[in-house]
Amino acid sequence: MDQFENGATSKNSMVQNVVLENRKKLSISGVKDVLSFDDRMVNLDTDLGMLTVKGEDIRINKLSLDTTEVVIEGNISSLIYNDRQMKGQKEESLLGKIFK
Repeated sequence: MDQFENGATSKNSMVQNVVLENRKKLSISGVKDVLSFDDRMVNLDTDLGMLTVKGEDIRINKLSLDTTEVVIEGNISSLIYNDRQMKGQKEESLLGKIFK
């Protein structure tokens, strides 16, 4: 595995960990940005594509873009990866909206 000085890996050998514990706690590494969220859905931009987490009573318990980690808690029902780029426009990120 090719390592860069900062510990990141090349695109061809990226590692992303997704750990779901009892469908209640989801830990994800390799998160670039949180695009949107509410109590039923979280949309994430990850190293390996767009990831949508769906469920009920969902909340982001930990968000660290420095370490690329996110922890989501709630009643998680699905995880959906989407490799396609958004056509024409990219949604403005949550952090982009906050720091306008």
